[in-house]
Amino acid sequence: MDPAGLRPTNYCHVLALPYPGRGHVNPMMNICKLLVSRQPDILITFVVTEEWHGFIGSQSKPDNVRFATLPNVIPSELVRGEDFSGFFEAVFTKMEAPFEKLLDRIDQQQPVSAIIADTYMAWAVDVGNRRNIKVASLWTMSAFVFSTLHHIDLLERNGHFPFELSERGEEIVDYIPGLPSIRLADLPTIFYGSGKKVLHRALESVSKVSKAQYLLLSSVYKLEARIIDTLKAEFPFPVYPIGPTIPYFDVKENSLTTRSPNGLNYLKWLDSQPSGSVLYVSLGSFLSVSRAQMDEIVAGIRNSGVRYMWVTRGDTSRFNDGRFDTGIVVPWCDQLRVLCHSSIGGFWTHCGLSSTLESLYAGVPTLTFPIFWDQVPNSRQLVEEWKTGWRVKKPETGAENLVTRDEISELVKRFMDLESGERKEISKRVEELKKICQAAAAESGSSITNMDALLKDISHA
Repeated sequence: MDPAGLRPTNYCHVLALPYPGRGHVNPMMNICKLLVSRQPDILITFVVTEEWHGFIGSQSKPDNVRFATLPNVIPSELVRGEDFSGFFEAVFTKMEAPFEKLLDRIDQQQPVSAIIADTYMAWAVDVGNRRNIKVASLWTMSAFVFSTLHHIDLLERNGHFPFELSERGEEIVDYIPGLPSIRLADLPTIFYGSGKKVLHRALESVSKVSKAQYLLLSSVYKLEARIIDTLKAEFPFPVYPIGPTIPYFDVKENSLTTRSPNGLNYLKWLDSQPSGSVLYVSLGSFLSVSRAQMDEIVAGIRNSGVRYMWVTRGDTSRFNDGRFDTGIVVPWCDQLRVLCHSSIGGFWTHCGLSSTLESLYAGVPTLTFPIFWDQVPNSRQLVEEWKTGWRVKKPETGAENLVTRDEISELVKRFMDLESGERKEISKRVEELKKICQAAAAESGSSITNMDALLKDISHA
C-alpha cells in the first residue's frame, strides 16, 4: 500500500473484501471499477491474499483502486479443489485476525467509510459493526440460491431437510416466498450428500447478512423480480440488485495477446469464422468433471464437426492428436468479449453465475452442464424458467451416469443448427433477455441506479 496514494480524509474510502476464489474476486473487482466510474474521487482498497495479489496485481485497474494484502494463511488456490471443505473452513477461521490488523493500519492512514465484503467472508460484518463501519454484503450467487438458504427453516418445517437426493429428489418444494415450485433436486448441492460438509458455514454467512447495513445481489432485477421483492420486504435495510457484475466499460478494449496451442490469436481466429458457427466451451476455473466424462465431452464435441473454442487449464493432452481443424484450445480468454463476438453461436457452460449472466448479457444460448453448488439451480433457471438453453442431461437423482460421446455429438449438432425451429425459439428468447440485462447495466438502468444510491449513502456516512 503506497502512502503517497493517500487521499484527503473527506474522500469516500471503501474497503473491498472478496472471497478468495475466481468467481468472487472478478465480480468484486468489476463492482469496484464501476464504483470509480460513477464517482471518480472515491478511493478503494482491494484486499486479497498475497497469492491472489500475485494472480491479479498486474491486471489493469483504475488508479484509485489500490491493493492491500493479507498473508497466505489459507490453502493455495491451486489446490483448493482437493479439499474444498477444508479451504472453506480456513477462510472462516484464519483470515479475520490478519484482516483486523490490516484494517488498523489502513484506518489510521485513511479512515474507511464502508466495507464491501463477500457474504462468505461472514466475520467481516462483525468487524465492521465493532468499528462502526457500514458493511455491504455482496452475494455473488443468484437471489434464488440466497433465498433457499435464507429460508432453511421452511425446508425443515415441511420435512424437506435433511434429505438424500437418491431417495427424494423428485419431491416438490412450493412454499419458499418468491420462488417458483422446484424439485429438491434443483436445490444447491450443499443441501445433500458430501456438500453438507460446508452447509453450516453457508447458513452462517447468510444469517450474518441481517447484521449488515446493505445486501448487494449479483442479480438483474427483472430476471428475479419476485424473489428480490420478497427479500426487500424481509430485510430492514436496502437490498440492491446490481447485476450483471461485468466489466461494463472494458468490453470494447482490444489488448489481448493470448494465443491457442496451435499459435493462433483467438480473437483473430474468431474473426475468421462464420457468424454464429462457434461453440464456446468452458467448464469453469475450479471444479471439473470426472476424467471419463471429460473424455466423452471432448470426443462428442469434436465428432460433431461443429467449430469450437475451448478454454481449459492444465492438461490438454486430450487435444494433442493433431486435429485442430474445427476448433482451438486456449488456457484463458476474456470470456465476455468472446461471448459478444459475432462468430459465437452457443456456450457449453458449467453455469456459475458469472457465466450465466454473461451468456444472457451477450445473447448467447447455452448448453448447461452443472457440477456443484449453485450451478444446478442456475441451470434450472436457464433451461426451465428463462428458456435460453438446453441441458446436456437432466439432473440425476440417483447414481452418476456418463453422457456418451454419441449423445453429446448429436445434441451439439442439433443445438448449433441455427435454422432449426427449436434453435430459433431459444435464440429469440435469449435476445429478449439480452435487452433486459443490457438495459439494467445502462445509464439510468436498475443496476446503475442502485449503485448510485449505495454510493450516495456511504459517501455521507
